[in-house]
Amino acid sequence: MKTIHGLLLAATMTTAFAACNNDRTADSDANSDTEMTSNGTTASVVEPGTYVDLNTGKEVYIIRDETTGYATDSIAKVPVEFYVNTSTSDTLFRTGQVVNNMLVQEEGKWKLDDTKVKVDGDEIKIKDGDSKVKIDGEDSKVKDGDYKKKVDGDEVKIKDGDSKTKIEDGEVKKKTDN
Repeated sequence: MKTIHGLLLAATMTTAFAACNNDRTADSDANSDTEMTSNGTTASVVEPGTYVDLNTGKEVYIIRDETTGYATDSIAKVPVEFYVNTSTSDTLFRTGQVVNNMLVQEEGKWKLDDTKVKVDGDEIKIKDGDSKVKIDGEDSKVKDGDYKKKVDGDEVKIKDGDSKTKIEDGEVKKKTDN
């Protein structure tokens, strides 16, 4: 029985470690753990379900703490910093944000790579190559080459090359520079 448990734990840890080094980025995979906000944009959220706690390698049932919004072990009632969705191989931060390829391991514990991700209270800044994401509560900014998106409350502005889109109070305005 111990052999089977050991093999199961080894397989789980292998999946968890592979997810940390997954080549997909947080920006391209954010849709797997997002919800639509009132202004039609998406925000990362903690989805309840069974995951693997990356730091312990144990299977946990994650719930969203109503006070902080962070991932919490439903049984132990403790926050879970990083967890792995084994069906998608995505590694998630306590906020529900996908952080594939943005972690480093120090002294046996996983943490966000300070060269790619900075967290200051509710503010998260992610840099991956030429892409930048800044999330501050419900407000966010995304830059990726010629693409820029800014969400400020109920107002959304998108610039993609020569086209601009503004969404305010449910009204969509598009403009193309020629």
